[in-house]
Amino acid sequence: MTTIDLHRLTGAYALHALSDEENTSFERHLAGCEPCAQETAELSATAVRLGLAVAAPASPALREQVLRRITAVRQETPGTPVRVLPVRAGLKARLLSRWALAACLAAAAALGGTTVWQHQQAADARAEARRASRSAGEIAAVLAAPDVRTRATGLAGGATGTVVVSHSRDRAVFVVSGMARPPGGKVYQLWFDDGGTMRSAGLMDPGRSDQAVLMQGGVDGASGMGITVEPDGGSKQPTTRPLALMALPG
Repeated sequence: MTTIDLHRLTGAYALHALSDEENTSFERHLAGCEPCAQETAELSATAVRLGLAVAAPASPALREQVLRRITAVRQETPGTPVRVLPVRAGLKARLLSRWALAACLAAAAALGGTTVWQHQQAADARAEARRASRSAGEIAAVLAAPDVRTRATGLAGGATGTVVVSHSRDRAVFVVSGMARPPGGKVYQLWFDDGGTMRSAGLMDPGRSDQAVLMQGGVDGASGMGITVEPDGGSKQPTTRPLALMALPG
């Protein structure tokens, strides 16, 4: 299976429509492909929300119909523009971009100390991209786990939150939609409830109303979760009354 083929499996992976061999190959691919990891996480989160909103059971023949029709639909590679270049032209463009990047780096080398600072900035950016890619891949893996369980709740201002748990992976994801921005200098912090003791599970992005957050730490031993408003950077223990408390799905 080629890399181009793997790029086009994000939707099928999110819908559990891959064979065991394809699933294994695609999960290896996810670890090193940030666009696919991000798209898979978004598709999986959407599938969870749609699944929660639909109560009618699907017919037994639905999966076969979808798989039969999907073979006739071409999925574009994540991150590509609407106007797709021919393969040979695309390769030429990538090679030119690499030459341009090399020329820019060579010119920057003449700037002495500035070059060191630029190199550190680039290294920090690459490290952040790798962390984001790993997080997106882990979110996708939790949402696609065969033992996944979900529980939804209403939040202030009409927002909705869903906690998605996979005990086989010992991880949880919090999917939120329509969340209002926190007050200035504040951030939403997630917590695990370990028998009455609150354990930090990470921070939400204050600039996004819709997001899927990989909760930090394992779910084993936790009976529930909560959300509080904390100072920017988070707190070691909750300092405000919870906006929401909910039991984890069994």
